[in-house]
Amino acid sequence: MTGSIFSAYSDVIEGCGIVYGPDAIKTILPHREPMLLVEKMWLDEDGTGHSEYTVKENDFFVRGYAPDNKTVPFNILCEIMAQGCAIVVKDKLTQGYMPLFAGIEHVEFINPVKAGDLCECEGRIIGERAGIYIAETTLTVGEKICCAGQIMLALVPAAN
Repeated sequence: MTGSIFSAYSDVIEGCGIVYGPDAIKTILPHREPMLLVEKMWLDEDGTGHSEYTVKENDFFVRGYAPDNKTVPFNILCEIMAQGCAIVVKDKLTQGYMPLFAGIEHVEFINPVKAGDLCECEGRIIGERAGIYIAETTLTVGEKICCAGQIMLALVPAAN
């Protein structure tokens, strides 16, 4: 990873600090289209990470899973939450590490997510075990919680 994630941002919002857009997100996450499932991310004053992703009708997972219903599969909801949580460890990422999705615990799928929905994720670090960060996270659409649980993020050395 080269460059600074602090130099490439989209906007600054009072109370939220820097809001990272697509170009800056690519300096934080190793993902690229079609697996980049975050369009905007930021940390609030309390260190809680926030992210957004709008599900598109032509997303590969919408076209390939229950295409008549346009429902997002549960494993993709977990991936959206995991990518959105990466912002909470961004300081480590500037030290030559990249985040990898290492696991899930206590995840509940409460409401379906469909094409056209704006997924809003919130996550905060609640612990660390052997270099794996544990984040408590939720994914909401509007006022409805769709998915909630714990996501594990492993930080591994980034390839040069």
